[in-house]
Amino acid sequence: MKEPATGLALYTASFIQTAMTPFITRNQFVFQTTPEKLWKALTDPETVKQYFFGTNLITTWEPGTPIRFTGEWEGKAYEDKGTILAYEHNRLLKYDYYSSFSPLPDLPENYMIITYSVTPHEQGVQLEITQENAPSQEAADHSAENWTALMNEVKKIVE
Repeated sequence: MKEPATGLALYTASFIQTAMTPFITRNQFVFQTTPEKLWKALTDPETVKQYFFGTNLITTWEPGTPIRFTGEWEGKAYEDKGTILAYEHNRLLKYDYYSSFSPLPDLPENYMIITYSVTPHEQGVQLEITQENAPSQEAADHSAENWTALMNEVKKIVE
């Protein structure tokens, strides 16, 4: 396996289109850390704020409860939202997500589904991030680039 110049092992960034879900992006990253350290980076609001564009993360992580991302981006306030769909400590997080910057109406069919799956790996821990229901290939490509940039920042925190 080759590591990109950034030092983050990126296995794949694949894109899938189906009749039911317009676009799916799936990224896999490997971190030389423990599942506990990676999980904290993904779910602790203070840690998330360090690498996720200064966003405020608000949730209880209980399935069925809200998740909110608030802050300011390029001078504009935002409040992105969703619902926790699944949570297994140190292993799996799944939530639906609507961006307040989306040009699409705030309707359930316009929410993306974000899944973090953490598994052991011979070099540490593997994180797979799946993002379903992107409205276009361009949006899926943009998301894949953002996830890679964010995970490069996570790497600095957990390794």
